[in-house]
Amino acid sequence: MLYGLGAYGMWGLVPLFWPLLKPAGAVEILAHRMVWSLVAVGLALLAVRRWGWIPELLRQPRKLGLITIAATVITINWGIYIWSVNSGHVVEASLGYFINPLVTIALGVLLLKERLRRAQWVAVGTGFAAVVVLAIGYGRPPWISLCLAVSFAVYGLVKKKVNLGGLESLAAETTVQFLPALGYLLWLGAQGSSTFGTSGAGHAALLAATGVVTAIPLVFFGAAAIRVPLSTLGLLQYLAPVFQFLLGVAYFHEAMPPERWAGFALVWLALSILTWDALRTARRTRAEMAALRAQAAKGTDGTAAPGGAGAAGASGFLAAGTRGP
Repeated sequence: MLYGLGAYGMWGLVPLFWPLLKPAGAVEILAHRMVWSLVAVGLALLAVRRWGWIPELLRQPRKLGLITIAATVITINWGIYIWSVNSGHVVEASLGYFINPLVTIALGVLLLKERLRRAQWVAVGTGFAAVVVLAIGYGRPPWISLCLAVSFAVYGLVKKKVNLGGLESLAAETTVQFLPALGYLLWLGAQGSSTFGTSGAGHAALLAATGVVTAIPLVFFGAAAIRVPLSTLGLLQYLAPVFQFLLGVAYFHEAMPPERWAGFALVWLALSILTWDALRTARRTRAEMAALRAQAAKGTDGTAAPGGAGAAGASGFLAAGTRGP
């Protein structure tokens, strides 16, 4: 639980970090983040001596293609987020991560042909109404929020297909990002526009720290993911946008007119419905698994179907269930 709180807490407080990197622009910060993230992850992999996945990955062109797509999408996500925070749009950025679960569900329906439960349909419809209300209030669609939500949802979808661990996946993605980012930084330096090394040692150290800021929450998240139930992680994920929202309102003093409050209220209502449905489904799944365990136990006493089929079926279901609902 502490690992999960640490991961989402750091992600929630990261808007405090990006303004410290001025006078560097968003693209320069993004390039440094990609370069130094590979350095940080490389050192972490060196410490744990986890290299066996690399040869296997290199033998799978389809996975390499998916990792390239993931790297491209997360680059877009990172870039928009850094720019939005340093341009005074922290609240709108937090909205993107609030509506991300709803966009993920919508992608599941559109791309994976998944079937939704009634409560999920209500949540998605409420989320869509929230976007309409916010668009009317802004006088335009909330593009920052939508771009962040869609890019991160697509990133999650691709990561699901790749099926790599958090540290390994970040290493592969930042390897794809490294050369373009390094090339941009070298070009920036040749133009005399780079702030790295020209704005003091403290500024250079902060730019280098972008790798640590990226890697540490991910390591914490990986540690939490294997120790706490998925339903708990699903609740913890809302901590990050809550912290971002509170920072935007209380620390950065961004405006919150009535129509924005109304839009956020609808989003929070949609997330409440989604969370209630997820917890109810998780309880039902646990009850079904308990019933199957009981059946399996009876099977060992000779009460199952001939040939032990009942016990075998239960074991297969439980094995699948350990990967989450």
